[in-house]
Amino acid sequence: MGLRTVLTADDVRRALTRIAHEIVERNQGVHGLAVVGLQRGGVWMARELAALLSAIDPQHEVPLGSLDVSFHRDDVGLRPIVPASVTDIAGSLDGRIIVLVDDVLFTGRTVRAALEALNEYGRPSAVQLAVLVDRGHRELPIRPDFVGKNLPTSREELVVATAEGVTIQ
Repeated sequence: MGLRTVLTADDVRRALTRIAHEIVERNQGVHGLAVVGLQRGGVWMARELAALLSAIDPQHEVPLGSLDVSFHRDDVGLRPIVPASVTDIAGSLDGRIIVLVDDVLFTGRTVRAALEALNEYGRPSAVQLAVLVDRGHRELPIRPDFVGKNLPTSREELVVATAEGVTIQ
């Protein structure tokens, strides 16, 4: 079938800018927020969102972290555990609003693992989910709060999302 581009770099930039403004609007600013990207695909996006949020409200620093959920997955016995990268969360998440960021939402299992992993770093007042692409096919009752693009796909297709664009293989 080949490679098909569904979002260009400009489309991605516009989607992230829109998501950042939606986050600010929903939370009435950025005070008390922390952005946590899921390793690996969500980390670049979390970095971009944190920068956009800081530009919207420069008076408040938006803490940025990354989370590896390898050891919290529910399919540990079905496939080998290969940690994607280290978790980097500075300080406690107690009382913060966490914007959990991933590039592509598919079955929801990675997000479920992330919610469990977050418990090791405190008890947030709320967790909101931002994704660049929601491709459906959910196996768990998980729904994103902020979406760049809803993209119907078949289960067999592979969606690759980067700052340079989104492609389907």
